[in-house]
Amino acid sequence: MGWFSICFIVLVCVNFLLLIGMVFLEKRKPENIISWITVMTFLPLFGFLLYTVFGSGLSVRTRRMIRKKRISERDIIRNIKGIQTLEEAKLDGILKDDQELVTLCYAFGSYPLPGNDIKIFIDGKEKLEALKKDILNAKKSINIQYYIFANDKTGKEIMNILCQKAREGIDVKFIYDSIGSRKAPRRFFKQLEKAGGELGEFFPPFMHIRLLNLKLNYRNHRKIVVIDGKVGYTGGMNIRDDHMGLNKKLRPWRDTHIRIEGAGVYALQNIFLDDWRYCKNDSTPPRLYLENGYFPSPTIKGNATVQLITSGPDSQVQKIKETFVKMILNAKKRVYIQTPYFIPDDVFFAALRIAVKSGIDVRIMVPSIPDKKTVYLATLSYLKEMAELGIKIYMYKGFLHSKTILVDENKLSVGTCNTDNRSFSLNFENTVIIYSKELNREYDNIFMNDIKNSQEVKLAYFQKKKSLTKMLQAVMRLLSSLF
Repeated sequence: MGWFSICFIVLVCVNFLLLIGMVFLEKRKPENIISWITVMTFLPLFGFLLYTVFGSGLSVRTRRMIRKKRISERDIIRNIKGIQTLEEAKLDGILKDDQELVTLCYAFGSYPLPGNDIKIFIDGKEKLEALKKDILNAKKSINIQYYIFANDKTGKEIMNILCQKAREGIDVKFIYDSIGSRKAPRRFFKQLEKAGGELGEFFPPFMHIRLLNLKLNYRNHRKIVVIDGKVGYTGGMNIRDDHMGLNKKLRPWRDTHIRIEGAGVYALQNIFLDDWRYCKNDSTPPRLYLENGYFPSPTIKGNATVQLITSGPDSQVQKIKETFVKMILNAKKRVYIQTPYFIPDDVFFAALRIAVKSGIDVRIMVPSIPDKKTVYLATLSYLKEMAELGIKIYMYKGFLHSKTILVDENKLSVGTCNTDNRSFSLNFENTVIIYSKELNREYDNIFMNDIKNSQEVKLAYFQKKKSLTKMLQAVMRLLSSLF
């Protein structure tokens, strides 16, 4: 028997053991396992390499460390004077009609936090100016976390301000994702440490060599800023020129971000500290965060109540997806979704099918200009089935990066989570569930204006695609559950 045959047999055996591990140790979803079986059976070498880079799950040690460093949001909030109990919150105004959703989010660890003033940004430059102003006005602390923080005009501008504040003695903590920010050199971030700030890299590569990162499939996709424990930002916008509309190929760039003042900032602070404690192996007792001003006494800033939901590969429960499914199934009138990538699993797909067949007005908006062509092919495949169900499909004339769900007249979700398998199960994500009729009306107007800048596509649009395109869509759809 030749060396080639021996190597081939060994490779097939290794692939078989990996598949066994998926079934009995990692307990992956059947569709995910089937996709890996297909690739690793017909393309064993390619499948093995693909699995090594993208497929291997988080180690037991990593999962245990993340859980160990996590701070319970409810435990923190219970110790803040002036925050009402869950029962009191559910009796307040708008939450009376959404007690099931509130209870589900609470079971996922999210407290209903009332009294928030929320500003919605749909333009990157406007958000950037507001963020710069708030950072410059910081008196005690700046906690900042971005999936992508680029070494370009936008990134340098914010980094210079952060370094300035650190030199002034402000407590500046900064987290960047190793993969999302891979194009920025390490020295770009190190300048913050030299200025007196603190730096954390999420899932750093082996020996600091960017190409040697076996966790590159698991990304911290969150975008969070918390200033003095009083002002918070989150949403879809990263710190990069193209998110400011400066990329000619992806213009106009349409995104959604929010600024929060009020008790909802506590939840953002909590999420940031969870990631910080893991990145830095920090064991600071949670009570010290309370004593050191990270969670200042609450003040009523507005009338919106929020719950923040997180999800990630460290948990078997896809909390954000299940929250979205609950929102869709509870809808009485409408469900409007904006997402750059639409690759739903069977559960999410079924929720939309049930909603539209029940007479709910379901609309999905995606970009007409893709930034990732392979993912876009899979998206088109699923949108064709949505159109067959009678769901209205809109393609925004530009690049739509917004991650929002508008339900009925009082619920709005804004966050970092796309409607795809990566965001639901592989990335660390967060989203804000906003209970507010006023903000719902505001975003309804935004959505309707976006429709004016979109093309509604019918079933015939998908049927007219060339045979080769349809074949590629089918292939990308098959592989979509892998990534």
